[in-house]
Amino acid sequence: MDPQAFIRLSIGSLGLRIPGSALNSKAGIHAFSSPCSCEIRLRGFPVQTTSIPLVSSPDATPDIHSIASSFYLEDADLKALLTPGCFYNPHAYLEITVFTGRKGKHCGVGIKRQQIGTFKLEVGPEWGEGKPLILFNGWIGIGKNKHDNGKPGAELHLRVKLDPDPRYVFQFEDVTMLSPQIVQLQGSIKQPIFSCKFSRDRVAKVDPLSGYWSGSADNLDLETERRERKGWKVKIHDLSGSAVAAAFITTPFVPSTGCDWVARSNPGAWLIVRPDVCRPESWLPWGKLEVWRERGIRDSVCCRFHLMSEAQDGAEVLMSEILINAEKGGEFFIDTDRQMRKAPTPIPSPQSSGDFSALSPIAGGFVMSCRIQGEGKRSKPLVQLAMRHVTCVEDAAIFMALAAAVDLSIEACKPFRRKFRRGSRHSL
Repeated sequence: MDPQAFIRLSIGSLGLRIPGSALNSKAGIHAFSSPCSCEIRLRGFPVQTTSIPLVSSPDATPDIHSIASSFYLEDADLKALLTPGCFYNPHAYLEITVFTGRKGKHCGVGIKRQQIGTFKLEVGPEWGEGKPLILFNGWIGIGKNKHDNGKPGAELHLRVKLDPDPRYVFQFEDVTMLSPQIVQLQGSIKQPIFSCKFSRDRVAKVDPLSGYWSGSADNLDLETERRERKGWKVKIHDLSGSAVAAAFITTPFVPSTGCDWVARSNPGAWLIVRPDVCRPESWLPWGKLEVWRERGIRDSVCCRFHLMSEAQDGAEVLMSEILINAEKGGEFFIDTDRQMRKAPTPIPSPQSSGDFSALSPIAGGFVMSCRIQGEGKRSKPLVQLAMRHVTCVEDAAIFMALAAAVDLSIEACKPFRRKFRRGSRHSL
């Protein structure tokens, strides 16, 4: 398998130092009594916001390994950034604007933030060279008052780095329930890698999500699916036909008491498994996916993934908890920079020897993503995997099983239809 080129732009080691002269400036001492934050902008990407710790000691330096924000760029993104823009903004920049306080409201009154200063770094040709590169590391004065009375004003510490982050890109060629082939994408080339086999044990002949109850001979099966969705399985096969990963529902998706949807108090659950090399036809647990529906103006499906320990203690590590728009779909991902900065945990390779040094918390970063469609749409999951987390075909397969489970969960979490009166065409 050949990966596609991606670049990881990381911004970390953030710290803000405000000397006494800056405290006595127009901003005032009171302005810095609340936490400071920053907005990080890069053309073509959503704005990212993060807090910045204050550094009181002149000799202290923030942790060089801490990552506050990351952007992942593919070739098309780099070309767009290096293409001259409009007359007023010909060059693209990484821009970090620092504020006092947090944006929001208190008692219905908007809280006004005060801007301390801005750091700008121009995007240059070196961004596309595909080599590790530190673009900036250290302290820099920011703001209008950075040279007041010949003394430094507010100073920002940061470390901006580029790292190659190649990925494997896969796509399900059809809806998961139709047992599609899974191909690897490389530009316009599609290479078959896996096949996906979906089955439903208890109601194999009934589509649980199609139409209204028609009063046919399949009433019993459909009535069961109206009360619960269970028995769903997905197996991932390699090109030789061997099953190399699987996912199956262990906790049925059932409506909670007094409502017609799967609630947080009683989520449905999938077990993601891999073959046991010591015992043919047996499986070993690798991860658990819990899913429920969050009601609101726009309903969401929450997917919470735990990695399961290979030891006998049955320990679980939370790796991701994502809200996906139920109607429009969205992206499920595992990314230690975006979610697990407080306690990053290495992710074991399913078939590895147990040497996880390459997956240290310092390496961190992107692991996988899966983009899916919303309810009732022909979802063909698009999956990206970081190359450094894939040592063999089986590693990729286990993530395909996870992606299939996430995709099917959008349908499994659809509101349940209430029971029909006999002879009626409409639900009560």
